[in-house]
Amino acid sequence: MSLALRYLPVLIFFAAWEAITFSGLVSTRLLPGLGEIGGAFAGLVASGEFFTSAARSLSRSGMGLGVAVVLGIVIGLFMATNRLFQLLINPIVRIFYPMPKSALIPLVMIWFGLGDSSKIFLIFLGCLLPVIVSSYNGARGVNHVMLWSAASLGASRAEILREVILPAALPDILAGCRTALAFSFILMVSSEFIIAKDGLGYLISTMGDGGNYPAMFAVILAVAGIGFAADRLYAAFAASSLRWKESS
Repeated sequence: MSLALRYLPVLIFFAAWEAITFSGLVSTRLLPGLGEIGGAFAGLVASGEFFTSAARSLSRSGMGLGVAVVLGIVIGLFMATNRLFQLLINPIVRIFYPMPKSALIPLVMIWFGLGDSSKIFLIFLGCLLPVIVSSYNGARGVNHVMLWSAASLGASRAEILREVILPAALPDILAGCRTALAFSFILMVSSEFIIAKDGLGYLISTMGDGGNYPAMFAVILAVAGIGFAADRLYAAFAASSLRWKESS
């Protein structure tokens, strides 16, 4: 499928957007035209405000996501290979997994204040659980025959984990990390709405409160574009990491 055909729905969406604003069906104050939004974005870029805000947001998101991925994989694999640890941790994970993490913003604000640590912790918490669950499910789904065969050949528990369980669970782990990547952007913006004085979420909030809707839409679309680019890069990385599995 060609690139243009693959993203045709996106082009149709923006064409419809421009047609609605041009026809006057919706006030341009509520839904600015794409040209006006582009001009507002150019102003944010020229002033350096966009890059400063993006750097703050992405650093918080990257730190929270990175720690969550490492710790989540370790906890998930340990749950799958240690019965006692599973009995202790699994109920906690199942209780907190469906909870909207943005509901914890007031509590996190009380605990950590308005600094970076509050946003990083919230992103970490929201990203941690899907990684744990996917790692656990992937490791639990490994064919027991493979485990018995490796043990019969004299492999140690560490070697079985590294050479058998981890490669077999890798597709599930990568899928969970992709979900966590999406969550990191959601929580980054939602936390900055309330407990930040900089960042992309804060920029969206202040532009909206000030009535500068073209700039607000510009930042929203920019966040969507950054998230889309991050997802595409991760998808390419995941496909490359699993190429050995397809050829086996």
